[in-house]
Amino acid sequence: MPRRRSNSDAEPKPSDLTRPLLSRSKALAVLALAALLAAAPLVPRGGEPTGTARRTSDGGRPTSPRPTATGPTATGPTATDPTATGAPGTAALTPAMRREIDRVVAEGLAQPSPRGRPDPRALAAQQARCATLEGLTYCLHVGWTDESPASIQAGLATAAQEARRTGPVESTGDLDPQADLTRAARLSPRARAAQERAELTAAAEAVAKLWTIKHEIEGVPYPRGFWARHAEARPTSLDQAHPATGSAGLSARTSSSPSPSAAPAKRHKTIQDYPRKDTVLDPQQTREQVRSYWCGPTSTQMIVWGWTGKKRTQRHWAGRLGTTSSGTAITSITSVINRDTGWDNKSYAGPYLTLDVKGYTYGKWYLLLARHIHDYQAPLVLHPILLQRYFPYLDDDASGHYQVGRGYFTRKDGVRMISYFEPWNQRRFDPSEPFIDRVQWQKAYRSYRANLAHPYHNIGV
Repeated sequence: MPRRRSNSDAEPKPSDLTRPLLSRSKALAVLALAALLAAAPLVPRGGEPTGTARRTSDGGRPTSPRPTATGPTATGPTATDPTATGAPGTAALTPAMRREIDRVVAEGLAQPSPRGRPDPRALAAQQARCATLEGLTYCLHVGWTDESPASIQAGLATAAQEARRTGPVESTGDLDPQADLTRAARLSPRARAAQERAELTAAAEAVAKLWTIKHEIEGVPYPRGFWARHAEARPTSLDQAHPATGSAGLSARTSSSPSPSAAPAKRHKTIQDYPRKDTVLDPQQTREQVRSYWCGPTSTQMIVWGWTGKKRTQRHWAGRLGTTSSGTAITSITSVINRDTGWDNKSYAGPYLTLDVKGYTYGKWYLLLARHIHDYQAPLVLHPILLQRYFPYLDDDASGHYQVGRGYFTRKDGVRMISYFEPWNQRRFDPSEPFIDRVQWQKAYRSYRANLAHPYHNIGV
């Protein structure tokens, strides 16, 4: 059976920090310290629901949340954590991948420079070009997708036309298709080619991780020769030393390495194989966005803070991401996570990628979230559209948005919840509007619907 979380895995209480037996001479001092700690709030408004677990470093009693410079705050997998599974590492580019990347970049260099206000259909066809990498489709600005290039381009053109028709909405900081594609088109050919090459290269390097997602979440068979080509996808030494066992032989990994051409014997996990609740990241390491269009920099700030234990300014991350007043691209966020943290290490989530989840059922979407948080012990980049019907704390509908996915929880009545860090606080920009908590627990189905309602319907994992 999968490991169930006990009360010892709950949020640390002041008394937990002094649990070891103490001499009588120290007892009064400890009690006084506990009283002081009890008087201070351990989490901000909107914190953890009762009984929600926070990942611990030793699999037992929670540790004090002390960030380090080399790993996530109080929550990383260790050699004693039997649930750590690891993810595929970075793939090496093959000659075929390089040729395909060259082809797509060359097509972009051949595009004419836009004049005036570009037609949305022409703009989408020119900028949202797609590559086929190891049998899978990656479209610039959108990510890995199961849709055809024509379908992707038609959807983005429709979204851009709709934005023109309805006019501006309250923007919180993601790039809508019109702004995203127009900004790319107006770059110099050389700058655009460099940007496209970097995006396609990062996608190709994450192809093994994508195949494991397609296999384990979507049930797609691995292609012939996958394990021979992708040594980076084989079980890590951490897996082999501490196989995660579950019902019906959840994992058959052993201390011996699998053969280069054979997949590890492993039953697909279902949501029933996961603990009822789990979280990553310290709920005290959150901030609200200080500019209306900085949800991207703020989400990045919190994700990197959770790894390094050091809080850099949102201005720093806005510069790192290339954020403008029009917003931030999700591909920029996943790129910075891969460059500036260790969440992309093989013992955590592996290289982050941008994934179109339009074809995902609610169950698959929720399983992907649980897998990333529990198995990979790493946060996600959520990319919803902020509409009141999905987010009851909003006073007005707003634009596309970024949030930091960091927890899941199935209530006793069966309702599934997810936790995320919310950068948007509408009161900061309009004092008449309600305050929004940084740490949110909301119904997962609403977040799923908000993800699919976004024109890009993608996520950073």
